[in-house]
Amino acid sequence: MTTAVGYEGPLFLGIDGGGSKCRVILTTADNQVVGEGLSGPANPLRGMKVATDSILSATHQALTCAGLAHRDIDQLVVGAGLAGVNMPEYFRIFSDWQHPFKAMYLTSDLHVACIGAHQGGDGAVIIAGTGSCGLADVKGEIIEVGGHGFPYGDNGSGAWMGLQLVHHVLLAKDLLGPATLLTDLLCEELKLTETLALVDFFMHATPTTYAKYAPLVFAAAEQGDLIAAEIIRQAAAHIDAIALRLLSLNPPRLSLIGGLAQKLVPYLATEVQSRVTPALQAPEFGAIWFARQRHPA
Repeated sequence: MTTAVGYEGPLFLGIDGGGSKCRVILTTADNQVVGEGLSGPANPLRGMKVATDSILSATHQALTCAGLAHRDIDQLVVGAGLAGVNMPEYFRIFSDWQHPFKAMYLTSDLHVACIGAHQGGDGAVIIAGTGSCGLADVKGEIIEVGGHGFPYGDNGSGAWMGLQLVHHVLLAKDLLGPATLLTDLLCEELKLTETLALVDFFMHATPTTYAKYAPLVFAAAEQGDLIAAEIIRQAAAHIDAIALRLLSLNPPRLSLIGGLAQKLVPYLATEVQSRVTPALQAPEFGAIWFARQRHPA
């Protein structure tokens, strides 16, 4: 059967919607990637309009990349892995969205990350990006850890590290804490030096904003800064704790993904490092697999 958009069989769209960005891929029925898209946050905790606008923007990019019209969006079978929908309220809200797709199958970004990392097989995955969380799926038993949101959760994440950075810089500037290279790095990055100017900048900061400055912590640690090294130690200890919880199910594979994953691996416990294996596919491919398994032939 030829679809209205000129491809043989259905078109599948895989969405990986996190707290910082939304990445999508568009594939044909025979798994050929024909389009990609990238936009802003797709976490409904940031607001449904923000999330849906990001999804639609990335989808339109993918359609254009595939040589298709935006109106062909109604031909797409969608697997959507979104941050925040592990919470029942947001799963319900997003399930009620009057989306423009042919069909949409909804789950968490963590779930599609695990599916993609192990190509649908048993395994465990930890996301260390803007937020932090982990999932293990072994013989039908699932453990989920974290993913509770910033600032009361997401320890060890980019957002958490950025928050710790600001906390210690403000203490240092008020002479209430040790001097730290983080102060110079942050002030230089922002082109701000006054304490109140820094406070004003971060007063309404989002997790994405805090996460943007997490790399400064690694830069300071590499230059011997003790405060930065302690922040990284605490972050790594939290990721270690997630890993050990997931490894209690004895998954055959464990993968770390996300913007901070590779930076954190050298700081993890030897026991955890020895179990880490590369993800076989990206989360958006896991979302495609998720949709394929649920869509009627």
